Amino acid sequence: MPNKTDINTNTLPNHVAIIMDGNGRWAKQQSKIRVFGHKVGVTAVRDTVEGAAEIGLKYLTLYAFSSENWNRPKSEINALMELLVNTITKETKTLMNNNIRLVAIGNLDDLPKKCLNNLSLAIEKTSQNNKMTLVLALSYSSRKEIVQAIQQIAEKIKSGDMSMDDINEESVKNHLYTYNIPDPELLIRTSGELRISNFLMWQIAYSELYFTKILWPDFRRENLYEALLDFQSRERRFGKTSEQIEKENA
Repeated sequence: MPNKTDINTNTLPNHVAIIMDGNGRWAKQQSKIRVFGHKVGVTAVRDTVEGAAEIGLKYLTLYAFSSENWNRPKSEINALMELLVNTITKETKTLMNNNIRLVAIGNLDDLPKKCLNNLSLAIEKTSQNNKMTLVLALSYSSRKEIVQAIQQIAEKIKSGDMSMDDINEESVKNHLYTYNIPDPELLIRTSGELRISNFLMWQIAYSELYFTKILWPDFRRENLYEALLDFQSRERRFGKTSEQIEKENA
């Protein structure tokens, strides 16, 4: 497995996003209930976040809970929310020790009051940290995010605060949850599934995609480094030719 010394820290992506998938399947392999996989997955989160900050990433987004996840069995949702409350409380110290700022995106008002309160406290406490920004996507749906952006723009046009000519990529971006966060250059998904699952669909238009069969509870910073090495081996052309890229870099 690679370690951080194998990585060129001068060509790191500014922002990495991760779809943390496979907790339930991991638990099933251990003959445990699904929630056990989520609990063990917290260790993967801690190690990955610390590894990301240590290597020098500026933004790390974790897909923690989707809007569709509310359709899971009530017992699992309750356990997940309780785990989220406890994890945020316990890990705030880790964030402070590593100079990491916490922010959250999604339909946060859907979260239970206790969970939202703990999240708000952690966000406030870490707000002055500046080594890395950790973004938690909670009750998140990319389609809803885009629809809400369109609705907000429509309201501004209706009120006269915007005109039709003001609608462009930049104005749409400014109405997304991530308006003040750079788009991810690398998207990682664990568990071997080859889909995006309604995650940052606008933002990942030019992201490099990396899929690994590792289930999330087994993911560690070395696996992150492996994904970063793969990213650094790719040529990012953004519609240009290889020859154009070579000239620009000459």
